[in-house]
Amino acid sequence: MLTLERFEQASELVKNITNPTKLVYSEYLSQETGGRVYLKPENMQETGAYKVRGAYYKISTMSEEARGKGLITASAGNHAQGVAYAAQKFGCKAVIVMPTVTPLIKVNRTKNYGAEVVLYGDVYDDACEYALKLAEEKGYTFVHPFDDEDIATGQGSIAMEIVQELPTVDYILVPVGGGGLITGVATLAKMLNPKIQVIGVEPSQAASMTAALASGEPVSLDGANTIADGTAVKRVGEKIFPYAKENIDRMLTVEDDELIGAFLDLVENHKMVVENSGLLTVAALKQLDLKGKKAVAILSGGNMDVITMSSIVQHGLIQRDRIFSVSVLLPDKPGELVRVAATIADAQGNVIKLEHNQFVSTNRNAAVELRITMEAFGTEHKNEIMKALEDEGFRPREIGAKLY
Repeated sequence: MLTLERFEQASELVKNITNPTKLVYSEYLSQETGGRVYLKPENMQETGAYKVRGAYYKISTMSEEARGKGLITASAGNHAQGVAYAAQKFGCKAVIVMPTVTPLIKVNRTKNYGAEVVLYGDVYDDACEYALKLAEEKGYTFVHPFDDEDIATGQGSIAMEIVQELPTVDYILVPVGGGGLITGVATLAKMLNPKIQVIGVEPSQAASMTAALASGEPVSLDGANTIADGTAVKRVGEKIFPYAKENIDRMLTVEDDELIGAFLDLVENHKMVVENSGLLTVAALKQLDLKGKKAVAILSGGNMDVITMSSIVQHGLIQRDRIFSVSVLLPDKPGELVRVAATIADAQGNVIKLEHNQFVSTNRNAAVELRITMEAFGTEHKNEIMKALEDEGFRPREIGAKLY
């Protein structure tokens, strides 16, 4: 059972291995929403995510015999590192089954915490099935990523810290995948103060908790295709669902495109790198009326590889019209390129890429094509640059922007 006594125990125990993640007041998000918005930066944990809380508490509640058998779990990311790190602290063996497509950096980080990594299958479900098979064959103790009361209790320590630091909090927003985090946070928050509203946030393409609450029981989605891979779960946990059903006040969903803007907001305004699943709560803030309210958005993790990060930044800048590309047709004669460049410079645009195509037409005297990728301050500034080009008679045509 999830009891106050166990939550208190977990909150004390996890202090042994967690970094203090004090609430960060966001002036930017507060101005955007009209409320007082605070961030709970679990991306600053040693393993880069909150998962270490549940893993450590789960292992601490095991018997010496269970730990002595060795632990096994399946995960492509944060839970893998959480179990590996916690197992290292207890001095017990950990075997982590990860999908074969798991990025090498995540595999190596998990190994660096002393775990044995087994690569199997293309997706989490394949890895989990194989981990359960190995547990049965070799006698390992299986540690579920989310459908476990001890795991949920450990994750609930986040709510204890939030309420202790901000007793008058009105809303706590929680990313939802399998449901372990929100089960712990919502259950404890309601024990401490029933007036606190706990709001879960899911990717719209992987809204398994929303579907479960609508049906009154966990249901399996046909798919979970989202860039928020840490919350791409087709079915929420059976054991924890009754607690979630009782204590969640509301569920919200967020489109993938909204996560891109949220990433830029936190990088530019808070110098924080937060993974897509952790950004769900930030993206959902605009769906709430926060005037006169205090809200805490849990940033569940920050484990994002640099290739993904680069792609998110590029798409975000394009999405917000801070980078855009235009095609201009020019007569093939000296001075035309200089004239275009001067027009853009006068409008305070910054050219970052040029492509000159002399073969767009068989009649080069009639037209050659100039493709210009440039930087602007936003939509209004982009429109000013476009108008300046039009006023000079260039007839610019906007095309899809690419930095590389």
